[in-house]
This record gives sequence, structure tokens and C-alpha cells, in this order.
Amino acid sequence: MRVLVVEDEDVLADAVAEWLRRESFAVDVAYDGDAGQERISIYSYDVVVLDRDLPGMSGNQLCRSIASCCPQTRVLMLTAAAAVRERVAGLALGADDYLTKPFAMVELAARVHALARRSAAWQPTTLARSGVTLDPARHEVFRDGHYVALSRKEFAVLAELLRANGAVVSAEDLLERAWDAHIDPFSNVVRVTMMKLRRKLGQPQLIETVPGVGYRIP
Repeated sequence: MRVLVVEDEDVLADAVAEWLRRESFAVDVAYDGDAGQERISIYSYDVVVLDRDLPGMSGNQLCRSIASCCPQTRVLMLTAAAAVRERVAGLALGADDYLTKPFAMVELAARVHALARRSAAWQPTTLARSGVTLDPARHEVFRDGHYVALSRKEFAVLAELLRANGAVVSAEDLLERAWDAHIDPFSNVVRVTMMKLRRKLGQPQLIETVPGVGYRIP
């Protein structure tokens, strides 16, 4: 699942991004409204964590733009204003949720998880196929009842394969969904991650390679 953090306080933006990456999200960061708008015009995001008070394009303007061009994208608006009327005004702009500063990172992550589930077509809370069960909230994976310890990227790749429900997922789609914008599109990172994931999931091999197309869990 891909998240964009738009926040002009550099330290806070980077801290939020790092926390969400620990939750296996692919996270991009923009430090002003104009940069946020540029990111949204290029990439598809499940959730945007958006500061309301931004230099350049304001958070209000960017929220309206997202609601207009990307109705599937959920917006979590951040603000220092705690008044009820301010929260109501933010929701009226098209935000899906509202969080006042200062906030606990664990609460922000829980809200992002909830919005991410709403951004896509409905999926069960726990993903399961071919003996593998993945729980995004608990960050746990089991195969045939046995716990499998995965890295954040391995977990994210497996989640995308399970969400595909048997369909083939291309390497390009995995790069789009499980990594952020800084990844080299010509990198072999998908192949290497897939190799490690297969080894950890054990025998018999679960993930099929469809030559020239991508990967799937039948």
C-alpha cells in the first residue's frame, strides 16, 4: 500500500514516513503543497497524510484537488487547530479523517491502516490463499499454521500477491505498490526480494513465475 506524506516540518515529515515504513507501507514525502500536487499527478496513492498549513499550494487546495482527481485516495488531514469547527471544515474539503497535532505515531499509523483498507476494493482483514495467512494489522504471516518471519518488503510483496487473488502481478506493479519513488526502476530488487520470500515460505514452492509477465500465487 502506498502513502504520500505532505508536511512542511521536515523533521516531523521524515519521522512519520519512517514510522509508516516500519508498518510496511511504501512512503513518499513532499515538503510543500506544490511538490505534493506533482507527486499525486505522477503516482497513485492509497492514502495521503496532509498537513493543512502548507507553503505554496495550501493543504485545503490540495485536499480539494485530491478529492476531485483521485476519489479512491483517502486523505488524513493534520492540523494544530483543535476546534470542532476546524475539524468540520477540513472534512468538508474532502478529507476522510482528521488528526490534531501533537499526535501519537501509533494512532496515526492505525488511522492510515484503516483508511488504506477503505481506499481499495473491499478486502478481508486477513488475507489467505494456498495455506498462507497474512494479517496486515498484526504484521504476521503463517504458512500451514507455522509462523513465517518476513522483512517489511517481503511482507509488502506477499500482501500484494495475496490481494491479487490468483492474478499475475508484474514486477512493475510490485515496484509501484511496495517501494517508494526513490527506487531505481531498473533495479533487480523485486527479483532478489522474491527469491528471499520464496526461501522463507519454504517447500513446496508457493509463488509461480509467469515468464515475461510477473508473479502469482495460484
